[in-house]
Amino acid sequence: MRSTLLFALAAAALLAGCNANRQPQPVIDPVGPPRQTVTPSALPEGSGCSGAVSRYRAVMENDLSMGHVNRSVYEQIQGEISEAASACSAGQDARAISLVRASKARHGYPGG
Repeated sequence: MRSTLLFALAAAALLAGCNANRQPQPVIDPVGPPRQTVTPSALPEGSGCSGAVSRYRAVMENDLSMGHVNRSVYEQIQGEISEAASACSAGQDARAISLVRASKARHGYPGG
């Protein structure tokens, strides 16, 4: 009985030592080096629909260059931005801003 108790205590001590002082292992990114996750510090100025279109276009250019968006999604968003820009040029400010907001919401950008 005594030897069984000693064996159980020794086994418990050995097993407890297996998890002690274990450092977390770094996660290796198989895609490549870390990417910058910020938008440009100087976004285009402007008010109304022209400012909204210019800022969204600048964010998308930045996201493409940083690898945050793939080319096919970028092209889709550029089409949506062009539609908003056309509405803006035609004096349809509310429609243009609505198109920008809808595109942002559809693609997960804040301010949608």
